[in-house]
Amino acid sequence: MCGIVACSGESPVAPLLVEALERLEYRGYDSAGIAVPAVDGHVEALRSIERVDDLGRRAAGWAPAVSATTGLGHTRWATHGEVSVVNAHPHRDCSGRVAVVHNGVLEDVTELRRALTDAGHMIVSHTDSELIAHLIEEAMSEDTDLAGAVERVVGGLRGSWALVVLDARTDELVATCHGSPLVVAEGPEGVFAASDIGAIAPWVEWYHVLDDGDVVRLRAGLPWHRGGVPVAPPPAVACSVGVADLSLGLYPDFMAKEIEQQPDVAERLITTWSGSILHGLWPSFSLPVPRHVTVVGCGTSLNAGRVVADLLARLGSIPFAAVEASELTSTATVPGSLALVLSQSGETADVLTALDVLHGRGHAVVALTNNPHSALARRAEAVMMCHAGPEIGVAATKTFVAQVLGGTCVVLSLLGCSGAVEQQRAQRLVRDLDRVPDALAQAIGASRRTIPQVLEGLTKASGYVFLGRGPGRIYADEGALKLKELTYRWAESHAAGELKHGPLALVEHGTPVIVVDDGSARMHATIAEVSARGAEITSIGGHGTSVPALGSPLAVALDTTVDWLGPLASVVALQIIARELAVALGRDVDKPRNLAKSVTVE
Repeated sequence: MCGIVACSGESPVAPLLVEALERLEYRGYDSAGIAVPAVDGHVEALRSIERVDDLGRRAAGWAPAVSATTGLGHTRWATHGEVSVVNAHPHRDCSGRVAVVHNGVLEDVTELRRALTDAGHMIVSHTDSELIAHLIEEAMSEDTDLAGAVERVVGGLRGSWALVVLDARTDELVATCHGSPLVVAEGPEGVFAASDIGAIAPWVEWYHVLDDGDVVRLRAGLPWHRGGVPVAPPPAVACSVGVADLSLGLYPDFMAKEIEQQPDVAERLITTWSGSILHGLWPSFSLPVPRHVTVVGCGTSLNAGRVVADLLARLGSIPFAAVEASELTSTATVPGSLALVLSQSGETADVLTALDVLHGRGHAVVALTNNPHSALARRAEAVMMCHAGPEIGVAATKTFVAQVLGGTCVVLSLLGCSGAVEQQRAQRLVRDLDRVPDALAQAIGASRRTIPQVLEGLTKASGYVFLGRGPGRIYADEGALKLKELTYRWAESHAAGELKHGPLALVEHGTPVIVVDDGSARMHATIAEVSARGAEITSIGGHGTSVPALGSPLAVALDTTVDWLGPLASVVALQIIARELAVALGRDVDKPRNLAKSVTVE
């Protein structure tokens, strides 16, 4: 949620800021703005509660932007204060000298607002972020050095922040963070700061990740401070995000592109890790073999973690519990349990709070993430990288598959290296992974052929029931989540055996029931039960089902099935159903309402 960009260069900065904000739209926002220094030493700001393209159109004719070569921009997700222009970033101090963009949430808002008001400050918005601008104004009345003032102010804050501050009198920019991500970089176009490297990727080859408490001046050489003392910047990281990753190409939307990328993602991940699964992956973690696993995550990441832990339980008889990150504080955990913590961005606020709780209880943490430089990756005892590449669509697709497969590699390594699974069998399981990319490709083809035929029966419904059993239950849960995210319609997921215990009351003539069909007699009995009550069945399974994503006769002949892994390929069909239905309903599948890609506030 929320996006930051700042730049100091030689050419007009406004077009760069707007272009960078466009690349941050996927994170989710409800207002946007930019600010630049005017010739009189005051900040000029342009803000909008429309999309970034509206901001861009207005910026093109905005007089202050003609000569300004330094500035900052922001996309805001409302937390403190409603969606309005006055609450949009950037925020200014009373003098108009200082502008601030801020990601995160302050905890001591009431006390700060009261103290600043008592001191005579005119606070015009309802945000917590504006308070920081006034605090810096006070600090600069005692110390004209912007970096020193910023460091003094953040030392007294409570909460989380990624912060860039502009001094309009000196054209100076200063960046700092605590509990919220921020990167800085130099390139031919200038010196940049951003909350996401994707925002500035076309202009830089290397970047640095700020640690909590770092204060950086955005000028040549990136002068770096920590605790008031100059320090060397952390090692530079190569920017792996390419222009092709950030463009649609021939696809109608990023979700369609990312669904199609899943076989390639699977192949890349398996190729990367397969050689080390039985030769060092688990030993490299330096962790004991767990007797119990606690899975922690949010949304799709939690579902991926449940798939991984279920696999560990089936292959290794190691029990697990799955806990929503937001509920961990009030949930008891098994002493000594290994924590498997999942977050695609590695910056999810609820997950990072849960991480503190887990460490406080003495749990070792294995992180599954797509971001090796994230707060989660830096703080976990061990990290499994998922190698999904950038994912722009808000609804996770390829990152789910990458987390499941990354976790599967960890499971096979744990069981094989510990001797819990006999070596010959472990080797066979590892070889089986080579078939997964083809299985996913087959599922995409089968889904594209068959889903248009079942779509008409789904578009008129106001609610949907998803059913699964065994490993398929988790995929049914993920399918229901995707449909809710994209269509804004109700969807409930249940274990097939639970129908008689309440959910069957939902089923009437025409009710869409989407089944992850494992081909068992019990599941076919359940299908018959809901069919008898007039339900419209869409089954996802093997040959003869509505969507044969789990294997056609050709797939069986080509040996692309991996039965022990569970119905992984069913998620492809579930993603395509949700997307196609949302498109038919006129939804924006890349930017579902009220949702954000990176949930950095609790």
